[in-house]
Amino acid sequence: MRSFWFLAIVGGLGCAILLGLGTWQLKRLSWKEAVLAEIGASLVATPTPIETPVDPIKDRFRAVTASGTFEAGEIHVWTTLKGQGAGYRIIAPFETKDHGRILVDRGFAPAADKQTARPLGDATLIGNLHWPDEISGFTPDPDRTGNVWYARDIAQMAAELQTQEILLVLRQSPKGSEALTPMPIDTAGIPNDHLQYAITWFSLALIWGGMTAYFLRRAGTQPKGSN
Repeated sequence: MRSFWFLAIVGGLGCAILLGLGTWQLKRLSWKEAVLAEIGASLVATPTPIETPVDPIKDRFRAVTASGTFEAGEIHVWTTLKGQGAGYRIIAPFETKDHGRILVDRGFAPAADKQTARPLGDATLIGNLHWPDEISGFTPDPDRTGNVWYARDIAQMAAELQTQEILLVLRQSPKGSEALTPMPIDTAGIPNDHLQYAITWFSLALIWGGMTAYFLRRAGTQPKGSN
């Protein structure tokens, strides 16, 4: 009888914990979907001029417009683009009329066009502010000699090109820069795995419950004194 009640308590607690984790993931799913909807609305909002001071948290993904001048200097961030293969994000310094020098992600250039000269001079830009989180412990250091970077590290790129730590990712190419393919921000790269996690926890709860029922049945049918 002791083994029966021990199994019942352990099995019940295990099921309760697993069901609780699954329910929590469903709540997280609702929260994440609301966040993604808010980000999506920000990405396609009517662009407004950059305002200072810029807040990396509050202004992340904000649609903006900026007028100024593309200046010499580029950073090439290795990436791939569907349909075009391997290439580079072209990060360039841009002197705005009102808010100083910032970074601009001009878009994608195929690897064969890495050294192709890009047009400089005056431009009006439309895009979104971004502070990407692409650095991990496995990210190689940039090859500054070959000008090959492996992630958009805002602090390092700003120091390299002597700009503020502000990145504007173009939504569309300005006139004269059509050779580059814009890589605008979207929500596709933002992970939302909470439904899969919830299914996993609920599946484990079902398995745990089934195993508990099986062992309780066995414990309840044992001859008296056999424990």
